[in-house]
Amino acid sequence: MRMNREAIEAVILAREPYLWLDEVISIDDDLIQARKYLDKTLPVFQGHYVGFPLFPGALQCEAAFQAAAVLIARTQPVEPSCVPVIGRVANVKFRQLVRPGDTIDIEVQRRAVLGQAIELRGKVSVGGVTTTELNFVATQAAIPGD
Repeated sequence: MRMNREAIEAVILAREPYLWLDEVISIDDDLIQARKYLDKTLPVFQGHYVGFPLFPGALQCEAAFQAAAVLIARTQPVEPSCVPVIGRVANVKFRQLVRPGDTIDIEVQRRAVLGQAIELRGKVSVGGVTTTELNFVATQAAIPGD
């Protein structure tokens, strides 16, 4: 099943300029594959880094987190008074630079469900070459009342 940006925004709370998914290529209960084109005009490239623009590793991780939110929404919807959050990140490896004009492919696999906590494995790549790998745990946090 493919999803466009409108369908993605229907299931997660991230929006421009912080939405790092353009489309979902495929999704089932345990695996999502998504994609994001990194336009050369993105503001992040103006300051990271001047003269040698790179897409930050932290934002590659965020793309994986957002893909995970779409995956989780498929089988384990977030409670109405909660938001999805990342509770732990481990074994992050940044393997390759990501540059303006690249298209990142994001793959996230659900590894285990422990109550409200979900263990996941993420991989970001460009042209079939892995740029970032990470393990992480997603859960829910209550939205504080006003």
